[in-house]
Amino acid sequence: MRSLDVLHQTIADCTRCPRLTDYRREVATAKVKRFQEWEYWGRPVPGFGDPRARLYVIGLAPAAHGGNRTGRVFTGDRSGDWLYEALYQFGFANQAESTHREDGLRLTDCYVGAAVRCAPPDNKPSREEFETCRPYVLEELRLLKRIAVVVALGKIAFDEYLTAAASPGRVIGRPKFGHGTSYVTARGVTLLGSYHPSQQNTFTGKLTRSMFHQVFQRARRFVDGLS
Repeated sequence: MRSLDVLHQTIADCTRCPRLTDYRREVATAKVKRFQEWEYWGRPVPGFGDPRARLYVIGLAPAAHGGNRTGRVFTGDRSGDWLYEALYQFGFANQAESTHREDGLRLTDCYVGAAVRCAPPDNKPSREEFETCRPYVLEELRLLKRIAVVVALGKIAFDEYLTAAASPGRVIGRPKFGHGTSYVTARGVTLLGSYHPSQQNTFTGKLTRSMFHQVFQRARRFVDGLS
């Protein structure tokens, strides 16, 4: 999958959004007290997973002291703890922990990406930044030829996937985000919505572990049904 490797490098070298470039570099230099010993990645974060994946998970963007520190999407923060534990629970990952790029984590039949590849200030990319990063999502989906199920983590990721999917095919019905909702595109891709496993959602109980697992249990059943 040389083309996917080229895409990873292209993403990691990207400086197309001045605001995001300045912010991720600033965070990587200043750090936070608990991670002072880390050498931060401080670059855009490529996707991660199995090139033959049938499940694609899309989030919003790397966390300033998560993916922006470790260099791997959803790695090194609480959201990643929830995500990879769920992927492990349903057979998409070989371990439940994701702490750094050399921790031995491997994904099977699953690939994880994000709508925006740089950590944004206040976790809020601008409309222009979404548009600038969208071609990377489109190129991932083009290269990941077997994707049949998509789990979108949060409304923004849900809407961004639909925007990207509008290029290869329309969506049947009138999709509206909700936890546990599902829709099918004209090309047969099943889109599942989930609340994002952010601390704001998990600490308040808006998203429980059982609720989160139910989404990935459904994803597992859809993927298994393709066999």
